[in-house]
Amino acid sequence: MKIVDLLQKQAIELSFKPSSKEECINQLVDLMDKTGNIISKEEYKKAIIAREELSTTGIGEGIAIPHGKTSTVKKASLAAAVCKDGVDYDSLDGAPAHLFFMIAVPDNSDNLHLDVLGRLSTILMDEKFRERLINCVNKDEFLKLIDEKEKEKFPEESVSEVNSNDIGYRVLAVTACPTGIAHTYMAAESLESKGKDIGVTIKVETNGSGGAKNVLTKKEIEKADCIIIAADKNVEMARFDGKRLIKTKVANGIHKSEELIVEATSGNAPVYHHNGKADDSSDEIENEGIGRQIYKHLMNGVSHMLPFVIGGGILIALAFLFDTFDPANPGNFGMGTPLAAFLKTTGVTAFNFMLPILAGFIAMSIADRPALAVGFVGGTIASSGITFANAFDSNIAKVSSGFLGALLAGFIAGYLVLGLKKLFDKLPDSLEGLKPVLLYPFFGILLIGVIISLINPAVGSINVGITNALNSMGGTSKVFLGIVLGAMMAIDMGGPVNKAAYVFGTASLASGNFDIMAAVMAGGMVPPLAIALSTTFFKNRYTVKDRQSGITNYIMGLSFITEGAIPFAAADPLRVIPSCVAGSAVAGGLSMFLGCALRAPHGGVFVIPVISNPFGYIGAIVAGSVVGMIILSILKKPINDNR
Repeated sequence: MKIVDLLQKQAIELSFKPSSKEECINQLVDLMDKTGNIISKEEYKKAIIAREELSTTGIGEGIAIPHGKTSTVKKASLAAAVCKDGVDYDSLDGAPAHLFFMIAVPDNSDNLHLDVLGRLSTILMDEKFRERLINCVNKDEFLKLIDEKEKEKFPEESVSEVNSNDIGYRVLAVTACPTGIAHTYMAAESLESKGKDIGVTIKVETNGSGGAKNVLTKKEIEKADCIIIAADKNVEMARFDGKRLIKTKVANGIHKSEELIVEATSGNAPVYHHNGKADDSSDEIENEGIGRQIYKHLMNGVSHMLPFVIGGGILIALAFLFDTFDPANPGNFGMGTPLAAFLKTTGVTAFNFMLPILAGFIAMSIADRPALAVGFVGGTIASSGITFANAFDSNIAKVSSGFLGALLAGFIAGYLVLGLKKLFDKLPDSLEGLKPVLLYPFFGILLIGVIISLINPAVGSINVGITNALNSMGGTSKVFLGIVLGAMMAIDMGGPVNKAAYVFGTASLASGNFDIMAAVMAGGMVPPLAIALSTTFFKNRYTVKDRQSGITNYIMGLSFITEGAIPFAAADPLRVIPSCVAGSAVAGGLSMFLGCALRAPHGGVFVIPVISNPFGYIGAIVAGSVVGMIILSILKKPINDNR
């Protein structure tokens, strides 16, 4: 949805003269009320203030974008105001705000407010454009400038009418990463920008955490010269049968976008032929090593597991926050009050799905949908510790093989179902309908039950040994582990090494090692914060565009989104990565040294209240961020280019 479609003339004020942030909000809410799209001005104002209490929406560079999502909004709308003199809006960079855009969206609008925020942030990155908006003489000029800028920044919309006349896009692309957050959209942005630079029309579908966006149509696929798949997880491939296609890593979509587009338009890309599976990941468009295949299958399980881990883990952490520790009954901690008991019961229920979901979706990545149930059952058996011994005698203790067992169960289940598929291919075609509803689930679940029950004792012993080793670590060993895990979070900032450290942290939660997760999150928060601090306090090392991007890294870092540092690392890896690794290692080590423990697997600053020794934890993050900032700012040289 375009900005000009949401912005009405009656909701624009070009002579805005508030004296404070509170007055700003009051006057902007009054402007929004003039749209007729909010039921209760008071309720909408409450939503705006509640959002400001989380963190300021004064994003810096003279811009503030307050926003509220509430049921009192009937229709998505924008209000805009220009304050030529500027007003103190508690902005991230401390500078006065001159341009204000207030967003109102209904409760049932999914992530519309995020789309509008992203769109506004994109067009407002241009300093000259902001100056032209501030100096507008009337509302018509204000709307016209925004319309022109949107057409410039989002050319695919301006050519949509041309596309409908059967010209279409020359290149299509699909981007996807395991978590569907940062890399997915960064690759899309890189491909679109490079396509514009070299004059190639391109449309990119993003398979993010909120589902597929900007989905490629059948007609567009028919007209395209070539398809680029920049993905680290399986995407729907059947639609591309018979088209020239390039399949590569999502990282190449970010760093090698020009090479990919040039290859796509050369006419030399191989023609793709689908093998009939729902998610064909076995194509030979790009030869993948065994390691990368295992990584893709693992990340498919991890990406589906994370919502259960994060949601359940934070609820469990909140249960401890709303309870009082009773030394006489420590085992009841988190269940002492009705609210705490409800939160913990709900959280544990969600958290207990972690290992079955991990195993199920690893198996599904390998052998498609028939393997899902087999992997899910295998993961459950691994988690519950069923063996042949205790299955027949309830007095024999169960031996849970935990995360390792679920991992093995997922891969075993996937390849087991692949074997069953080959075996049952010899059956008559008349029995084809029985395979997915009877043969695969019956034989698959039976066999995975036998296999995991056999290996549970051995893997369970390994799991217990690792847990005991972690619990018995002395102070020095724990600090060293924190240093290593913190550094890993910054080495590739969302890549395999980062994910390995994060998965280790979440797996440790299930074993009761809460200090490991604290060190992991501290290390992951540092890179974007170190870069943000460097762009703020050492401005002469960065271009104007870099400093603008640096502001968003405050939010990314505080929210534990390490990927915010990737654009800077990609542009200058030899300076940025070592600096961030050093800072993250300091934060991880200090977190361990200070005895910080975290029961929630995500949340950034929003879960600080549930961390043991919260002030020490904040200190560890600040220390790591400052170390990273200092090293980075020393390594980078002053520049004269202020574009």
